[in-house]
Amino acid sequence: MNADAVDFLRRTTEGTRVVIRYLLDDGQATDALGWFMRADDGACVIAGKRGMETVRFDRVIAAKEVPAPPAPRSPRRREGY
Repeated sequence: MNADAVDFLRRTTEGTRVVIRYLLDDGQATDALGWFMRADDGACVIAGKRGMETVRFDRVIAAKEVPAPPAPRSPRRREGY
């Protein structure tokens, strides 16, 4: 557990976009990217593209705030159409 990352998550407010790197049960690292929803004493909840993800604090490697996603690009127009 990274104490600085967990402290950041405990202080983060709802609606902040974050990325959290954490360990899976098999020891591999993965990321959760999305909007911070809430935290309690042992975990936090992130709303991302994969739905709601609960990340236990004892598995956190790193965490930080990230900017909002870029706006969708407009469709490309093909010449001659």
